[in-house]
Amino acid sequence: MNDLKKLILQKKFNEKIFILISILFLSFALLTLILLLTDIFIDGFPVLSLKFLLSYPSRKPEEAGILSPLVGSLYVMAVMIIFIVPVGIGAAIYLEEFAPKNFLTNLIEINIANLAGVPSIIYGLLGLEIFVRFFKLGRSILAGSLTLSLLVLPIVIMATRESIRLVPSSIREASLALGATKWQTIKNQVLPLAMPGILTGIILAVSRAIGETAPLITIGALTYIAFLPSTPLSPFTVLPIQIFNWVSRPQKAFHHNAAGAIIVLLFLTFMLNLTSIILRNYYRKKYKL
Repeated sequence: MNDLKKLILQKKFNEKIFILISILFLSFALLTLILLLTDIFIDGFPVLSLKFLLSYPSRKPEEAGILSPLVGSLYVMAVMIIFIVPVGIGAAIYLEEFAPKNFLTNLIEINIANLAGVPSIIYGLLGLEIFVRFFKLGRSILAGSLTLSLLVLPIVIMATRESIRLVPSSIREASLALGATKWQTIKNQVLPLAMPGILTGIILAVSRAIGETAPLITIGALTYIAFLPSTPLSPFTVLPIQIFNWVSRPQKAFHHNAAGAIIVLLFLTFMLNLTSIILRNYYRKKYKL
């Protein structure tokens, strides 16, 4: 009996030690994040102004702005969404609802899961060979968008499949029992119920893509552009590349500009995540999930 009490006390003690260590690590991570954000806001907040947002990059830090990289980022993300939404959702529907359960399907599923963990620079090399050199798209917005699409497509497919999988099978069976075809069941019953998870996956994928630098540098995105892109085949730059360019310069004023651009990038990411939460809550209320 005494041994049992000692064992229980020892387990409770180990549990408390584990919780204490977890809290210490969490506190260290939060403190690091707070210090980093504080430093960025102290350096970058003074340079934020309408002039900073509407000016082109310049060799003079006091005249430099983020208009072309900001528009480039939005342009690249818009074209990328056009590709990842139909391809990602279509692939997920096929794999989850129509694909036969055989060796080939399992192989595709395993590869999609593994592709989500591949370093982003590998996608940059792939985009360089396929889109820039083979299809001769050059250093264009279209090449950059397609490269980022390859990067985030596994995330969209997996998020969509998981959302479809969570829809109760009784809803499918009820729809089929009423005479609906399989496609009508998916379109009218499954997809609306899975929409909150699908939208969340898409927006989180876009949030990751908007901060990626390595694949775009690999395909040759420019670091200095003093004009706005007019077509999908125009040269471009994006905010992460502009930040990288300013940080690598020796002048302190450019570092403040980089901090200001980071704040704008954080704001865009925050807005995307906020949109994800609002849409998810809207569809949950609409379909009473």
